[in-house]
Amino acid sequence: MDARTQAKYEARAKIIKAMAHPTRLFIVDKLAQSGEQCVCELTEMVGVDMSTVSRHLAMLKNAGIIEDQKRGAQVYYSLRVQCIMNFFECVESVMKSNAKDQQRLLVS
Repeated sequence: MDARTQAKYEARAKIIKAMAHPTRLFIVDKLAQSGEQCVCELTEMVGVDMSTVSRHLAMLKNAGIIEDQKRGAQVYYSLRVQCIMNFFECVESVMKSNAKDQQRLLVS
């Protein structure tokens, strides 16, 4: 694998790693459903302390999945690209396929 190809796969892995936590998946889903949210709203939805939510948001932002905008004392977050939801659809397709395979094992 050449350096350019390696860099491409490393960039993909960075995005996938940023998504690899239930709380971050929840945040992305909520931003897709509700649009822009302030950190205080996300903290209430997630149900953990603000510093924990802020670390999750920083990881998503660092991966380029979300962006932020400061307005006064509040920071608002939104998805940079809506196509990230295609990833969710793909994951759910894999989950359904796996469930069918498990069901076949029980029936056989």
